[in-house]
Amino acid sequence: MSRRPARRSLGLAALAAAGAAVLLVLVGLWSYGGPGPKARSGEVTVVVLERGSGLARIASDLKAAGAINSAGLFAFAARATGAAAELKAGEYEFASGASMASVLADIRAGKVVRHLITIPEGWTSGMAAEAVNRQPVLTGTAVEPPEGSLLPDTYQVQRGDDREAVIARMRKARDDLMAELWPKRQAGLPFDSPEEAVTLASIVEKETGVAAERPRVAAVFVNRLRNGMRLESDPTIIYGVSKGRPLGRGLLASEVAAVTPYNTYRVDGLPPTPIANPGRASIEAVLNPPKTDELFFVADGTGGHVFARTYPEHQANVARWRAVERQRAAAAQGR
Repeated sequence: MSRRPARRSLGLAALAAAGAAVLLVLVGLWSYGGPGPKARSGEVTVVVLERGSGLARIASDLKAAGAINSAGLFAFAARATGAAAELKAGEYEFASGASMASVLADIRAGKVVRHLITIPEGWTSGMAAEAVNRQPVLTGTAVEPPEGSLLPDTYQVQRGDDREAVIARMRKARDDLMAELWPKRQAGLPFDSPEEAVTLASIVEKETGVAAERPRVAAVFVNRLRNGMRLESDPTIIYGVSKGRPLGRGLLASEVAAVTPYNTYRVDGLPPTPIANPGRASIEAVLNPPKTDELFFVADGTGGHVFARTYPEHQANVARWRAVERQRAAAAQGR
């Protein structure tokens, strides 16, 4: 009896099996490197991978979110490429149709979504704590830190970060900046500690919104302190009234007359704490003010200030400013 048909059948079966295996590999490669599923809505698929998740959980979460087509293939690829032990938790955004290969690469590299919190120069610590507490991707509750202890800047955070840890980063940034700048300060300044420097810088920060004026304003306050003159700064009074929140009105005569620790028209020297969180430029200005003999400044009607060396000069500048105020009030009434 001939055995050729049996051998032929076995050969065909082996060839078919090999072909199927090749086809399976090709399908797998296409599924891994080719276009992935389209986003269910919008242009991206958002997936949050929880801390402590293993490979199976990560693959399952990606599949459930619609970022990949096959959890099994993802797990196999992660093991085969050595990425399985390097996958990082966090929030990810994958473009619609992103390949499984790119999804795996992003998670391996930890390309998590970064959210931003901006603390502008001159914000109080209470305002900063409120901004951190409003950020919905964070956890826990931030307690208001000491005034002037934060460095205004834009900070990156990611989903799940602790709010108190974010505040701690802001405080460390300010401490690191003072550690850098304090040793480089000008000799003979009329304050003795980094905290006093921050207090004066906070007043400079609140007195002018014109960046180029900060050194000149700082020089005026340094000169006044050296001469034993009171600072006479309106923002310090406002801080004593509202803890730095905008009043929405001018200061009342009773508020200017009140003797409080923050009324620098009525008390000597610096107030007991900063009145805001100053930025780097204001801190640098008070640590290295220009050499001037100016002792006064007043608004000039254009958003900046006009400076004076003597009180008579200052009185003339104030008179011009009052005239501008009267003209503006008359124009407003005539509308």
